[in-house]
Amino acid sequence: MTTLLHINSSVFPGEASSSRSVADVFRKAWEEQYPEGAVIYRDIAANPVPHITADAHTAGFAAPAERTPEQSAAFAARVKLIEELEQADAVLIGAPMYNFSIPSTLKAWLDNVILLGRTAGETPSAQGTPVTVIASRGGSYAPGTPREGFEFVQNYLESVLKGALGLDVDFIVPELTMAPRNPAMSELVPFYEASRERAFEAATTRAKELAARLTA
Repeated sequence: MTTLLHINSSVFPGEASSSRSVADVFRKAWEEQYPEGAVIYRDIAANPVPHITADAHTAGFAAPAERTPEQSAAFAARVKLIEELEQADAVLIGAPMYNFSIPSTLKAWLDNVILLGRTAGETPSAQGTPVTVIASRGGSYAPGTPREGFEFVQNYLESVLKGALGLDVDFIVPELTMAPRNPAMSELVPFYEASRERAFEAATTRAKELAARLTA
């Protein structure tokens, strides 16, 4: 059975969120290819995972028999998240830009699943798993734009997902999402709409390409 791990981190629900909307298009195309497949879904905005604690962190470097009850409980929660990542054939992450970076809830998930000697290190346990990141943002931070230097979503996630976890990372970037809401950006609405349509098309294409690759 093919398994998709789908993570949403936008604080906005449904169509009010660009990252959720594009992720939904990806997931629909994916499920059309795998109607009997499994989807592990986590809405970490609505149901946040615990932020990393000293017990959860130190337990990862202690032998099971040497852990305190508090360490064991905290580590068990981490293991569940790690196993979901390891079981996935593909990963879909909605990562909107908030204040130039990712939501704190997504950072909390990453802190839990990054475990040196298992998911990170010389032989990461989920190495090579394809991950599609929907990196939406209210403005444009593309190369050549005035705010290019403020882009800390793709840069960070590329380093963590690919560099630390060894995943095969691809980004879909719907931008200018604030244009319909901000009168000062009204002239950018056509560019927002074009970006949104490109993102929808890319999400469908990416899902079908991954399905074809996994079944080849």
